[in-house]
Amino acid sequence: MKILHTSDWHLGHTLYNYDRGEEQQAMLDQMAVIVKEQQPDVMLLCGDVFHTSQPSNAIQTMLSNALVKIHQAHPEMVIVMTAGNHDSATKHEIFRAPWQALNVYAIGQIEREHVEEHIVEVPGKGYIIAIPYVNERNLPEGFFQQLLNKVAGQNIEGLPVVMTAHTTVKGCDFSGHDQASEYIVGGIDSIELDQLGEGYDYLALGHIHHGQFVHSGKHNVRYCGTPLPVSFDEVFGHSVSMVEMGKHGDKPNVTEIEIQNPHPLVTLPSEGLASWETVKELLKNFPDDIPAYIRLNVEIDDFLPVEAQAEAVSMVEGKQCRFCHINAKRKSNSQSEAKVLTVQEFQAEKPIEIAKQYAAYEGINFDEEMTAMFNEVLNKVAEEARNEP
Repeated sequence: MKILHTSDWHLGHTLYNYDRGEEQQAMLDQMAVIVKEQQPDVMLLCGDVFHTSQPSNAIQTMLSNALVKIHQAHPEMVIVMTAGNHDSATKHEIFRAPWQALNVYAIGQIEREHVEEHIVEVPGKGYIIAIPYVNERNLPEGFFQQLLNKVAGQNIEGLPVVMTAHTTVKGCDFSGHDQASEYIVGGIDSIELDQLGEGYDYLALGHIHHGQFVHSGKHNVRYCGTPLPVSFDEVFGHSVSMVEMGKHGDKPNVTEIEIQNPHPLVTLPSEGLASWETVKELLKNFPDDIPAYIRLNVEIDDFLPVEAQAEAVSMVEGKQCRFCHINAKRKSNSQSEAKVLTVQEFQAEKPIEIAKQYAAYEGINFDEEMTAMFNEVLNKVAEEARNEP
């Protein structure tokens, strides 16, 4: 079985109010080309199809047109599309029945009574166990293993078994995510890998933006990563994963196919910080013909000049690049008793780090129990925000 593993398209995402439709469409066009050239048996889209649970009509049309184009590139291919934490689980399934006419299986929420809805058989090729994002508190106990056992009973031919999930697995590299820790990433609590059961040949994960294998001892648990960067901190390659397996028990053979971004995200300087005068010179010398998004990393003694933002905007006039943001940070001062944050620093700081700094200021020991309680509250706030109409 040959599988195209992708996730976290985040269609509709804007960057500092810049519309990213052009680059998102370019990514979707590349997906269709990859499908035509590689001819996979299955395409897995493992959550966060949209950036918000209320995508605009234009963004929904973009997805629909893309799926039709991808289907036409290889009509025999099965497309399995599950919802992520950014998606609306119920809206994800509105067109579930008509989508199946194009070999598209849209799965938005957990089916407790009809668990077979999560199993997609690819005749003669293998089985897909498709599980969308679900809060751990709402997940039936042993649900993953229940499905794996059900497939094991059906798989008399010894075909490959693939399972999807949209979650945070402990031990993953969550670099590039804002407000992330080993306990919670993007509002999803970390779980142990063994909670996802045993019996799959490949676990196709979504949610973490950095493409990677997660240590399992079998080299078969993988985040494919996002095909387009969502933030300037995603300083790594962006791709899709092509997975091949012959039979149940085989080690997956995985290759990455890079996705080209016509509007790269560029930080000046590329590493570390520099003075405002140095950064201005870097921006001035940035090539006129590169249509990039630009972030400036500036080290300051106190505050930025009041005219800094206007200066940066004026310096990109006539260039194809788009100025986004000045990331200003104060020089470290080991003699200061209390850490004073700029607005930008406060917005960029992880909530738990701010809480720890406040606790230290008040002379309170922020121990493991308090850390767990804080993360539980943070997770609940994030969940309520996602569920707001």
